[in-house]
Amino acid sequence: MMELIGLASTSLFLVAVINNPRDLEIARLLGWYRIPLRSAPKVIAVDYLALYQTGSFGDEKWRILYYSPVRGHELTTRIELIHDEPDHPHAYREYYKLQLGPLIRLDQPILADQWRRISFFYTTGELFQSAVSIRDLIVKSEDRPVLWQALREKATQAQNYSASEFPDMEVDPRILAGLLGIRELDRHYSDASQANSQSEE
Repeated sequence: MMELIGLASTSLFLVAVINNPRDLEIARLLGWYRIPLRSAPKVIAVDYLALYQTGSFGDEKWRILYYSPVRGHELTTRIELIHDEPDHPHAYREYYKLQLGPLIRLDQPILADQWRRISFFYTTGELFQSAVSIRDLIVKSEDRPVLWQALREKATQAQNYSASEFPDMEVDPRILAGLLGIRELDRHYSDASQANSQSEE
């Protein structure tokens, strides 16, 4: 089990994709990460961002190797973030800019295991501390209402949302899994385990 100093078990994590080394350098040197508004997860106000590295990272692909505290966020445009690409087709689209603290490198990376196509999903400090694979970050179904309540409280405290946007009621488990970004993870691992069992027969 990793010992991550100062990381609380109740810390809220957003697992996010980092598509190329340039964006990792932006996070490291300039201290920010961007998320397109139209595909952003429901809650941006989290404690930490965990960066999942895709296939463009060579020997360090398909893993979480870095995480960072989130210091705040703002809404801006791509052209304001990346000035040297004024002709980019998304130049004037809106993006969340997450302000980051220093990147922290894990001693042991959290590997993708069987699943490599990852989008945004939430997890907790407790799961992050003990995770060996991405599968270990999936919040169990019985704990998801607690995670959603914590995200709801965090969002309303950050004054970016009103409480009415996060109704304090029981949410259908399938909808809740989607809100947490977990539904596709669950489905993938279920499909993968069935495929594995069939191939072993």
